[in-house]
Amino acid sequence: MKFGSSGVRGLASELVGRPSGLYSEGFARRLRATGFEQGKIFVGRDLRDSSQRIAEDCMAAVAAAGFQPVDCGPIPTPALAFYARQHGAAALMVTGSHIPADRNGIKFYAPKGEIDKADEAAITFYVDELSPRYPWPPARADWQAGHEQALAAFRDRVGSILPPRALSGLRLGVYQHSSVAAEPLVEALRSYGADVIPVGKTETFVPVDTEAVGQETMAKAKDWVREFDFDAVLSTDADADRPLVIDENGELFRGDLIGLATALFVRADVVVTPVTSNSGISEAFGFSVKRTKVGSPFVIEGMEAARQAGGIVVGFEANGGVLLGSDCLLNGKTLSALPTRDSFLPILAVLGTVASTGRSLSSLRETWNLPVCASERLENFPVEKSHGLMRKLTDRDTLQKFLAPFGAVADVDETDGLRARMTSGEIIHLRPSGNAPEFRCYAEAGSHDRATEIVAIALERARDTGLADEREVVE
Repeated sequence: MKFGSSGVRGLASELVGRPSGLYSEGFARRLRATGFEQGKIFVGRDLRDSSQRIAEDCMAAVAAAGFQPVDCGPIPTPALAFYARQHGAAALMVTGSHIPADRNGIKFYAPKGEIDKADEAAITFYVDELSPRYPWPPARADWQAGHEQALAAFRDRVGSILPPRALSGLRLGVYQHSSVAAEPLVEALRSYGADVIPVGKTETFVPVDTEAVGQETMAKAKDWVREFDFDAVLSTDADADRPLVIDENGELFRGDLIGLATALFVRADVVVTPVTSNSGISEAFGFSVKRTKVGSPFVIEGMEAARQAGGIVVGFEANGGVLLGSDCLLNGKTLSALPTRDSFLPILAVLGTVASTGRSLSSLRETWNLPVCASERLENFPVEKSHGLMRKLTDRDTLQKFLAPFGAVADVDETDGLRARMTSGEIIHLRPSGNAPEFRCYAEAGSHDRATEIVAIALERARDTGLADEREVVE
């Protein structure tokens, strides 16, 4: 078990039971150390098979630690975070987000919001300290329920983002799969007057990664667009903190473009986004831009610094999750800050822009005239192998040889991984995942085909390098 870019993650089999309790107790101790002595802790979960058991373990542990667990059941992460924030309470979300079904995780929210890197370090310290003597299992009980109340509060928030009937005339598909937003998203879109057709609901868990959308998912979306003549297909990852938007041609509307549309929609003064987001997102859009490492804790840290200067602060990641760092005025109403990843605000911001301008999603993308991006990952690529490869590539000559098929390296940004700008102007960004055994590549080029080609070649070279290293070890 380890903290990654969003909570603690690992194999579900290694998280069920005592480990869940240990991390929950570590979180409780961190809360007490920061002045939150007792009170409610709201607990939610996604729909993967292991999540209910892990949520029950977490609730038993926080109750034993002197807090009051409130069972919010299967619920979107932003809804849980918003409800806890309304009550000045802490929260735990059991979710592995986009990672495979055999893995899972826990996200932690202090009363101030999503925990930061200092909180992660403190929780890890407490877990290490407690581990040899932590008693298990604690007593179980029927905990207070908060599912309907939390959803109702979030429904009110979502209902204030657009004017009434703002999406009338749009024909939308909602890819439901196994997302906790399957029904709430359909309900929200219909409440604004859209013609909504749910598609693709499953009983088995489907790991949807909005930053590296699989070919199977895209093929389904193209089929649905043709069959139903959709203006867009919308979805989220498992816990609904990342949006998935597909345009009227069945093409992906990338996450950083979703973030850009949202920043423009709320009239942001400052945008905070990782280095993996499109390099064309700049001050030219009327806001200042601060770049960070990948992961919501780093974005939140950047947003906190930006808020000191005032104005509306928006954070977003290349996966599309948007964090609203400041209250903002929409339709004469105040939309309160929610500094954790949300999928509902960005989906409504994009669709509201389409409806109000009369543009299609594809033409909106073309209007911005940004570099074309692509990204993909090597799954089941051991963490040790990823870090070994990155150590090799920090040598400039080795990196140049690795990237030789793409020309000469002009400069390298090492903010998070290695982001190489080639003399051609193309960008190849390599980095290990922060929360799964995956190796990721991002590329920017003049066309979608070229960006996709770069990613495919670079990941193939990474795989070959990893296999060569394995052969050396065997020999």
